[in-house]
Amino acid sequence: MERIYGTQALAIDRAALAERLPIFREVLIDLGTGDGRYVRRIAQVEPTGLAIGIDLCRENLRAVSRRAPTNALYLIADALALPPDLAGLATRIAINFPWGSLLRGLLCADAELYDGLRSIASPGGATLDLNLNGRALAVAGWSLEEGTRRVRANLQRAGWTLEQSAPLDRAALRGCATSWAKRLADGEDARAILLRARRVGVG
Repeated sequence: MERIYGTQALAIDRAALAERLPIFREVLIDLGTGDGRYVRRIAQVEPTGLAIGIDLCRENLRAVSRRAPTNALYLIADALALPPDLAGLATRIAINFPWGSLLRGLLCADAELYDGLRSIASPGGATLDLNLNGRALAVAGWSLEEGTRRVRANLQRAGWTLEQSAPLDRAALRGCATSWAKRLADGEDARAILLRARRVGVG
């Protein structure tokens, strides 16, 4: 796997990750991490956890990766084809306001994406927080309501149990530790929804 740290591209494998894991209570994997600020924030407020951001765009991550705490990692990888070295690591998975291929994969039940979600979940179980927004769904040809129903059904078919489905108002969006959430909160179309799901006893 490729780890980005400032302008450096560093190799990291399962063995190197395993050396870090015993000191952390939880491992968060953020798919489509964008500018990486969410991962940095989680690492700052939860120093006993490891936060890993996954994205294909190196340029967006160069600055934040250099300033992030030591319990934050940024990996260059495709969320639709996750590296096998991440298998079983995540106690928490986040997908914040996906768009493009990641959103299409969620809507179309892309087998590789949903298999990847299952594969990175910890054998002891994992939670998934998925934030959807109306603007991205509209661009993809879906209403917020229909898109949410489709993703929820796909998650359930993939073995995830839905625990919460809640709308996010502008105040909630401003409280999200992502740059995109704050843009949504200040924009004309601030419609968004949180889906929280759990996978128990992953094998």
